[in-house]
Amino acid sequence: MMAIVNRTPDSFFDKGATWAEDAAFARVAEVVGQGAEIVDIGGIKAAPGVEIGPAEEKARVVDFVARVRETWPDLVISVDTWRAEVGDAVCAAGADVLNDAWGGADPELVDVAAQWRAALICTHTGGVTPRTRPYRIEYDGPGGVVAAAIADTVAYAERALAAGVERDSLVIDPAHDFGKNTFHSLELTRRLDEMVATGWPVLVSLSNKDFVGETLGLEVGERLIGTLAATSVCALAGARIYRVHQVLETRQTVDMVWSIAGRRPPLRAIRGLQ
Repeated sequence: MMAIVNRTPDSFFDKGATWAEDAAFARVAEVVGQGAEIVDIGGIKAAPGVEIGPAEEKARVVDFVARVRETWPDLVISVDTWRAEVGDAVCAAGADVLNDAWGGADPELVDVAAQWRAALICTHTGGVTPRTRPYRIEYDGPGGVVAAAIADTVAYAERALAAGVERDSLVIDPAHDFGKNTFHSLELTRRLDEMVATGWPVLVSLSNKDFVGETLGLEVGERLIGTLAATSVCALAGARIYRVHQVLETRQTVDMVWSIAGRRPPLRAIRGLQ
């Protein structure tokens, strides 16, 4: 489980609930207590909004990463950033993972990951500019959006590998909603096994996304059940990492699906035996 911790005043889900540093720190303590193995700290919301430069982004996350690292030495810390400058600063502060939600928009980020021996999340965004919404994006040819997502994320991972990032530190992510309409995100969910078949570990970030809301006609705070349904499909397909707002609910969903799939034994199985 990768738990989301937003150091922003305007995040779409929590509306700035963890903007204050102490509130964000309490959120980290909460999700660690719930069993999250990774925390993903972000200093800029993905949607369009007030321009946030590298200096402000660093001010929001660098010292916070250092504080989290000091308190939880063994916790895996991820930072959601596409900027190499920010990536370098957070790795120096103790981050383990660079979660590039914008598909390699800054080509130097792979070099930063290699330098710090950090892990890198390689996403597919269809080439959209960071912090812009997709508009009438189309994917042509055999396989459409799935083929594009596989080609782009694998190419990104291979470029990072060539730059010196260790293979075991690379993860691919279809990036639901990013550079996609709802039909694209549904198709990627339905065919996620094709991304898993590449052999690269797959991360999914489904939590309360617009494709869930549009599919069910629900606002942000009403999308948990739809999120967990999509999570079940991705878990059955073999997704390895789940970037989430609700850790406990997602953990139980994934554990149940993996047990049905035969990848995880029940914690207790005495029915019919005594």
